[in-house]
Amino acid sequence: MEIVKVKLDVIFKKIFADKENEDILHCFLADMMQIPKESITSIVLEDPGLLPDDMSGKFSRMDLRLTVNDELVNVELQVKPEPNYRDRSLYYWSRMYTSDLKSGEGYGKLKRSIALNIISFNLFDTPAYCSEFGLYEKNRRELLTDKLSICFFELRKLGKTVDAGDARQQWLQFINSESEEELGMVEKNTDRSELKKAVMIVREMSADERTREIARLREKALHDEANALGAAREEGKAAERERAIAYMRMLGISQEQIDHYRSASI
Repeated sequence: MEIVKVKLDVIFKKIFADKENEDILHCFLADMMQIPKESITSIVLEDPGLLPDDMSGKFSRMDLRLTVNDELVNVELQVKPEPNYRDRSLYYWSRMYTSDLKSGEGYGKLKRSIALNIISFNLFDTPAYCSEFGLYEKNRRELLTDKLSICFFELRKLGKTVDAGDARQQWLQFINSESEEELGMVEKNTDRSELKKAVMIVREMSADERTREIARLREKALHDEANALGAAREEGKAAERERAIAYMRMLGISQEQIDHYRSASI
């Protein structure tokens, strides 16, 4: 059976942001943050974002922002490569970190802020699927503060098999699944009842004709958006190239050199 893709935003939000699936979100966060499940006493989902009636429309947000106990957590699923994604992630982390400080409060009130970035493209030169960053002194490796934590999970670096001893990898394999065979492999190799429930939900959604159509329309909209952005970038490059050629002519540069520049820049 063809399954709906969990890493498609409409499906991801339905599984992890639905009130009926709070147990799934609870277990997912505990495993991704590598803390005991029982240590999470409170989860508040801040503005999970409404699904548009028209699946060709954009989401105002592509992430889940939560308060877990007394820590701020942002879970972002990014499928398409983004220019300057490292800077973007740091910028979003900084906004999250400062957004909760009320006027008149001291800096000691700033909460630990954790960014969990699940990305479907390679970002770092390492075979490891997980990269975690904090603020450390360059030479002594002394931790400046534990209030910054930015994690990147690169889906393309996951192996073909599911590690029964790695809960993080099991959740990521689930999110990355695109076939019933891959879903079944996750189900077989996990002891998490919440993850097994998530697998069942994907199967139910995949069997629902309306949900499959919503997923199809959403995926088409994302492809169309990517193609439009690509065309716009190429158009911008062409316009910049012609401006450069006009300037070269004004400077009296030979046509041979101009032709060489044109062919090299295409």
